[in-house]
Amino acid sequence: MAEILGGVFTSHVPAIGGAIAKGLQKDDYWRPFFDGFPAISEWLSEKKPDIAVVFYNDHGLNFFLDKMPTFAVGAAPQYDNADEGWGLPVCHSLKGAPEFSWHLIEHLVGADFDITTCQKMLVDHAVMVPFQLLWPDAKEWPVRVVPIAINTVQHPLPSPSRCLALGHAVHDAIEEWEGDERVVVVGTGGLSHQLDGERAGFLNKDYDKFCLDSLGPSPEALIKDTSLDIIEKAGSQGIEILNWIAARGAVGGRVVEKSRNYHIPISNTAAASLLLERV
Repeated sequence: MAEILGGVFTSHVPAIGGAIAKGLQKDDYWRPFFDGFPAISEWLSEKKPDIAVVFYNDHGLNFFLDKMPTFAVGAAPQYDNADEGWGLPVCHSLKGAPEFSWHLIEHLVGADFDITTCQKMLVDHAVMVPFQLLWPDAKEWPVRVVPIAINTVQHPLPSPSRCLALGHAVHDAIEEWEGDERVVVVGTGGLSHQLDGERAGFLNKDYDKFCLDSLGPSPEALIKDTSLDIIEKAGSQGIEILNWIAARGAVGGRVVEKSRNYHIPISNTAAASLLLERV
């Protein structure tokens, strides 16, 4: 049976990738954010996961408004990064875990989730920026990856409760896997931010703290709101908390908080990192 080590949750702002490329991690503006990651990187180095299951939202690299799956799961042997137009350096490819992916996919379909299966899939900054943060010195990525994309762009959006249920189903599938892989779950995005419209630049520290406080001990508190409620509270792009909710469901069980960092703002986003270890 595979072992779920815990979950890592982090913002994925493209500007973070730009700061990494320019070596600005110790700059006064960036240091408070980057200071949240040495403890997480040390934990990953100690735990040595084999597979990372990553919940994220695609930003037009694979899916656009003309075709936007609610949930998409990668089943490729390799995931290439590509330039989305931010001018970020293209990172080296990630290795997939196709047999493990197919096991998850078959379980999800059996659990009545209608998903899109991707045997070829590009990964954007929502995956690559977190990997750069978690393994900053890696010459080769030390884990294989299963990317799970959640629609946070095109209405109608999945509900928070459905995303938590998706995570629970992924958790059950991991626990049923007959291999002995060590699995870390990663949730990326957010926290509160709005990029456009009349509320451009909107942030909500109180809601962000509520999310950080609740995710470990009581994720059910986060699903009392609808997706539209979350947009009202956290901004139109703050709905990326759905990725964190799904990832928490996949971690499952009881957890202990090992690391937390919150900094406001990075670019125009409330940026955070959180490490929850299974106990």
